[in-house]
Amino acid sequence: MARFSILSKTQAHKRPEDTEQTLDEVISDIDAETAVGIPAASVADEVDTPARAEAHSTDEDAPSFDLLDAKLRVHNKLIDELDLSMLDKLDETEMMRQVRRLVTEIVRDERIPMNQAEVASFADSVYHEMTGLGPLEPLLADPTISDILINGYNQVYVERRGELELSSAKFRDNAHLRRIVSRIVSAVGRRVDESQPLVDARLLDGSRVNAAVEPVAIDGPLVSIRKFSKSPLTLEKLIEFKAMPKEVAEFLHGAVKCRVTAIISGGTGSGKTTLLNALSKAISHKERLITIEDAAELQLQQPHVARMETRPPNLEGKGEIRQRELVKNALRMRPDRVILGEVRSEEAFDMLQAMNTGHEGSMATIHANNPREAISRLEQMVAMGGLRISSEAVRGQIASAIGIIIQAQRLSDGSRRITHVTEVTGMEGDIIQMQDIFTFNRLSTSEDGTVVGEFRASGLRPKCLDEMNRRGVHLPLEYFDPSRPLLTVPK
Repeated sequence: MARFSILSKTQAHKRPEDTEQTLDEVISDIDAETAVGIPAASVADEVDTPARAEAHSTDEDAPSFDLLDAKLRVHNKLIDELDLSMLDKLDETEMMRQVRRLVTEIVRDERIPMNQAEVASFADSVYHEMTGLGPLEPLLADPTISDILINGYNQVYVERRGELELSSAKFRDNAHLRRIVSRIVSAVGRRVDESQPLVDARLLDGSRVNAAVEPVAIDGPLVSIRKFSKSPLTLEKLIEFKAMPKEVAEFLHGAVKCRVTAIISGGTGSGKTTLLNALSKAISHKERLITIEDAAELQLQQPHVARMETRPPNLEGKGEIRQRELVKNALRMRPDRVILGEVRSEEAFDMLQAMNTGHEGSMATIHANNPREAISRLEQMVAMGGLRISSEAVRGQIASAIGIIIQAQRLSDGSRRITHVTEVTGMEGDIIQMQDIFTFNRLSTSEDGTVVGEFRASGLRPKCLDEMNRRGVHLPLEYFDPSRPLLTVPK
């Protein structure tokens, strides 16, 4: 193992004659001393329980303490002790080992009542405070958590399997939480302060972060983190989770492969981005894709992907780049398909123009409660651009541009389902004609709150099926038989 001269300032003062002493040598005696020198105690949570505090108060040799306060005190002392210029030369594993040993020495000197196992966990927390996101690190590492919702420093909720629960994670105070938020947003070149209290950002793994601070957040910073899996969900996984039956997945895969333009509609947390990522696997690796997002979170699997992200205004209120400008610019970049992370404003018109001018197969997500409402919202977004165009012309653009609308929904039991696959068939007068191909019908709710329902075809033959057949995608006609349920949940 490589050896580094990472002398702490205190140790360097004590031994000026030995300037090349390594950190291992400086603390070589710690293990033997701390094996019997640290009082044992049970530290299960970030905050002391009343019983634990009372037990401490009766022991004169082990005064009671606040674990969060102790963590920050050890963190500050560690910063004072370490030669930080040498830390950059260490890999993560070596840095963790060195920090753990120094923390062990500080814990002993501070007489913090912990046994060796607790010191190891405590050292990990201090390490995360130095280099990571402090109390958030264990939550981010937990694969069962999909959302982290922070309502001030002392209330952190997480979502597991679609249900919210209060976690034991806490920050020392709002200033501590504010520092963590600043660390997150500064990593992607954004800022959050009193002059700009709202910010969208992302973590290195692509997880989406939204933060609101004072003065708009009354009781302290509000932070919402939407985690994304390091291994994106595939259509096969969605079938396994019963988000849709095999027949629906095969139809959607074939439609995307054959360049049928798709809009994925749904509410917050319904799985729109997850579904878009899964469907993108059907796109040929020979195609050039341009993605446009407010905060980059798509995880496309193709090799030829050009990613673009909007930019907020600077301190002077200048330099903002909106999605509309990016959509216009994308059309000059020779895309085969344009994929919008979310349509929310006047860029809807430019997206429709792209879909109607040789970029079939483009995809986007939109917030709406059902397919018909998704069409209405697109009309409203086009109107936001202030263009002098009649509503009939806008509807004509929508009818000719969009092939299918996929509705995703998070149900009351926390499960996520594809509730509608709806085809846009054209115009009749000034009304956009639509027909459901597949639907999820909710039948009842069991005593434990589980939603009982079934996926069933409507019996209508999709218009796009002819084009899919011409492109070599052949689906059995029994997939569209309405006489039998395709899948019943729970089964």
